[in-house]
Amino acid sequence: MEIGWMCYLRQRQVLVFFVLLSMFGVGAELGPYSVVEEMEKGSFVANLGKDLGLGLTEMYNRRARIIFQGNKEHLQLKVQTGDLVINEKLDREELCGPADPCLLYFQLLMEKPLEIFQAELRVKDINDNSPVFTEREMILRIPENSPLGVAFPLSNALDLDVGSNNVQNYKISPNSHFRVLTRKLSDGRIYPELVLEEELDREEEPEIVLTLTALDGGSPPRYGTAQVRIEVVDSNDNAPEFEQPIYKVQIPENSHVGSLVVTVSARDLDSGVHGKIAYTLFQPSEDISKTLEVNPVTGEIQLRKQVDFETVQSYEVDIKATDGGGLSGKCTLLLQVVDVNDNPPEVTMSALTSPILENSPEIVVAVFSVSDPDSGDNGKTVSSIQDDLPFLLKPSVKNFYTLVTNRALDREERAQYNITITVTDLGTPRLKTQHNITVTVSDVNDNAPAFSQTTYTLRVRENNSPALHIGSVSATDRDSGANAQVTYSLLPPADPQLPLASLVSINADNGQLFALRSLDYEALQAFEFGVRAADRGSPALSSQARVRVLVLDDNDNAPFVLYPPQNGSAPCTELVPRAAEAGYLVTKVVAVDGDSGQNAWLSYQLLKATEPGLFGVWAHNGEVRTARLLSERDAVKHRLVVLVKDNGEPPRSASVTLHVLLVDGFSQPYLPLPEVAAAEARADPLTVYLVVALASVSSLFLFSVLVFVAVRLCRRSRAASAGRCSGPEGHFPGHLVDVSGAGTLSQSYQYEFIQFHIL
Repeated sequence: MEIGWMCYLRQRQVLVFFVLLSMFGVGAELGPYSVVEEMEKGSFVANLGKDLGLGLTEMYNRRARIIFQGNKEHLQLKVQTGDLVINEKLDREELCGPADPCLLYFQLLMEKPLEIFQAELRVKDINDNSPVFTEREMILRIPENSPLGVAFPLSNALDLDVGSNNVQNYKISPNSHFRVLTRKLSDGRIYPELVLEEELDREEEPEIVLTLTALDGGSPPRYGTAQVRIEVVDSNDNAPEFEQPIYKVQIPENSHVGSLVVTVSARDLDSGVHGKIAYTLFQPSEDISKTLEVNPVTGEIQLRKQVDFETVQSYEVDIKATDGGGLSGKCTLLLQVVDVNDNPPEVTMSALTSPILENSPEIVVAVFSVSDPDSGDNGKTVSSIQDDLPFLLKPSVKNFYTLVTNRALDREERAQYNITITVTDLGTPRLKTQHNITVTVSDVNDNAPAFSQTTYTLRVRENNSPALHIGSVSATDRDSGANAQVTYSLLPPADPQLPLASLVSINADNGQLFALRSLDYEALQAFEFGVRAADRGSPALSSQARVRVLVLDDNDNAPFVLYPPQNGSAPCTELVPRAAEAGYLVTKVVAVDGDSGQNAWLSYQLLKATEPGLFGVWAHNGEVRTARLLSERDAVKHRLVVLVKDNGEPPRSASVTLHVLLVDGFSQPYLPLPEVAAAEARADPLTVYLVVALASVSSLFLFSVLVFVAVRLCRRSRAASAGRCSGPEGHFPGHLVDVSGAGTLSQSYQYEFIQFHIL
């Protein structure tokens, strides 16, 4: 029984392999090749290089390899020589079972360029198995009145070999009552029948023991034996007969266990015990015994386990009806398994390329095969991928597909693709299988660094400390790795006079900009330069941006008084008639500030005065005016200190001293020198006034002439004369403009102001 079970198991495995092989088989482009089973590993089969007309190194360079279904490695390809050799001992019975010829299909895959060849390998049988009876002892109960020539079927022997090496003949040990005949079934099996040639006599010989020998056709032949024990029984002259000799039945493969297959029926003309019939399976194989069972009383045949079309497509078994007297009859059950779409397609990946370079069109990404063990439309498949991907599925040889790129890929657009290969069969209901693969795209340096801004504006306050970080530029590169590593550098300035190398520097790694020395707003208010960002790719790509640096003013300059001048040897004295009304313009303090903005907004205030309350200074324009009417009691000479202050933080200031002389009229002669004035100051004031009045009346005409000459001279020189001219000393800078009440004067106003004072 153990040997029979092993034989059955091998038959089943071989049958499954044969079905799968028949699903994948295609017209061979190579071979066919043949080997004898049990050959040693490394035995030579063929030279594929010669068959394909390829050189010794071409198969190696094209990366040729052998693909068997189910990832088996029965053969090995030596790509250096092109020899195809046996990779393991081949057992034909294990591979193919009873199938003859035993064909193994494989493919020769060459990747560069992609080319697939179909081939088949035929495994030849050798006589390495002896016939084995499933029943080592067979018992027959034969009535003594059995007619001559009646035949009694016996259990057949099984031989795992095929063809002439299978069982060919049966022999029986010598006896005077029986001979054996060899019969052949429709499925090719050979079984023996025991034929009665001489009448039996139970009283003379109640039991006969014979030896049955099964011989195969090998050279030398192998054999197996079993005992046949014959019990001679009393007369029972009618054997059961079935209503029909053959029952043909179809059953879906998804039928449940216990499903009724068919009901067989036989009748016996005898009565009593001799007419009572019992049904049994006659000589069932192990697989049939596990699959079918018969009710001995009703003849109903039911499933003991679920059938599988992909494993076994049909069953054939004899049903035996035996009466109470030992006579029997038989019929044949032909059970056809109907395919149901119960197997989803299978995807076998043969080659996968990842990562792939961007900007490269028509790259073979993957090679795979599709199979479905179902039959008909249930085994036909349709393959597809997502519509939104830049890939195409191209059919190759039968059941093989290649996945190729539809266009050049852009890593910056998408660096990874998750591709789902969906394979659907055409059965009802349709079954599908999905196989996911991930393809990554490797980078090519095809993107230059891009600045976040085309122009950067940086502001730095003057008088900064050296090496001050004043700002940064930033560029990004859409590439990856070294192609995205950005370095920064300064471009030569457009103005060759600009000492850029001594002004700023840049950090090559992060784009930070530093001021190399202290900046002076009054010397350099703004400057501009270019920055380059380059990646580390090969070849390197770069881009440029402009950087404008604005120097912000700091309040580092104190106001400078232009008028009255402070560098003269003698002070400039302002003349004020005593008849002047309140608000009379005495003079105007003119000052400038080298800073800008609010740091140059000037304000004026009277800091000191000989006589407080007599004069006032307008805060926004520096005009010095009388605060009230003058009186005779007011002193002749007055000294005013005016403070000029800017609006910076902290504020800076300067002061100027004004000398004011009160006169009765513009005909009064100019004050004497300090020592004379001091002596006259000690004289009686009334006497002085009288002298001055007389001198004024007599000198009025002469004074007018002198004033006219002085005006002409002031217009030419625009500077203070050494005499009693009240104009400012030296030229005003041409760029001064009176803005926002800052206290500076335009040139036209300055001229009119000087002319007014002279007159």
